[in-house]
Amino acid sequence: MAGRVQNPRPTLEMVAAAAGVSRGTASRVLSGATNVSPAAVEAVHKAAAELRYRPNLSARSLVTGRTGLVGLVVNESNDHLFSDPYFAEVARGAHDALSEADVAMVLTLAGDARERDRLIELAALRLDGLLVIHGHSDVELVRGIERMHIPAVFSGRVPITGTSTVWYVDADNRGGARAATEHLLARGCRRVVTITGPRDMAAGHDRHLGWLDAVTDAGLPSSDDHVAVGDFSTDSGRAAMTRLLAAMPDLDGVYVANDLMAFGAIAVLAEHGRSVPGDVAVVGFDDVEAARTSNPPLTTVSQPMAGIGRRMAELLLQQLADPELDPVHEVLPTTLVVRDSA
Repeated sequence: MAGRVQNPRPTLEMVAAAAGVSRGTASRVLSGATNVSPAAVEAVHKAAAELRYRPNLSARSLVTGRTGLVGLVVNESNDHLFSDPYFAEVARGAHDALSEADVAMVLTLAGDARERDRLIELAALRLDGLLVIHGHSDVELVRGIERMHIPAVFSGRVPITGTSTVWYVDADNRGGARAATEHLLARGCRRVVTITGPRDMAAGHDRHLGWLDAVTDAGLPSSDDHVAVGDFSTDSGRAAMTRLLAAMPDLDGVYVANDLMAFGAIAVLAEHGRSVPGDVAVVGFDDVEAARTSNPPLTTVSQPMAGIGRRMAELLLQQLADPELDPVHEVLPTTLVVRDSA
């Protein structure tokens, strides 16, 4: 029996012929170039789909100097990565945007100096750029990325001044925290405390400032007894709420810098016989999915987590297309979502 003749793997030349364009035009379209007519773009993509053409990534890398790989860096510990929905939502938004551009995303951690140095070396050799979910302040990570001229976009404001070339996408943390606290004041709360995030994280710092803005403008006290610092985990919210109740048993409003800590705070209030919102009103930040089904459903500040990831990816692609662009610092709006906890 004669052996089965296999169909040859479709080539770029075959795509170009089917689309009625030159090989160079087909190559530019499939590489994402914008200086091609819409009709040619449509014809090339249609031909590539019909032929089931897949580009030779190794060959393309030799020509373009790119691998088609972008690293998603989480500058946090494993515990936070897998327990905080923020990371998953940002990653989802980034993945969607990169996938649309035919760019793959790989996940890596930079939780300590060893991982950080290994990441910078890997990125410089094998990755087109980095999307960094910035956790605790790590100047060495930022400076290492800059030193190696690795294209990168950060999630969250990067507190570095001077001639830094950092790009970042952030949410309006300070404005959102102020809106949350003003909502508590509008409800009649007058002994309003806060559970804030780590002070070495821009989000923790800014969300504390938003609370401070609101209580100061209202002429209310903001002493150390009114503030407890957590690490954005549920357990730290429990511990912080316990400290605040001990310092101020008659507190009547709590602004919490993220939803996970708010869940911990509400659990401690229940254990101390305080009803929410009857005795104590609580507002969180993030608007994670569990906030809608918690008991009670959580009033919180919604930030566009997936939107942050998408914009990070879009800006990185712009950076790769034109390395001469000036750094972009983009702040996305937040929205107060009122539910039953306040």
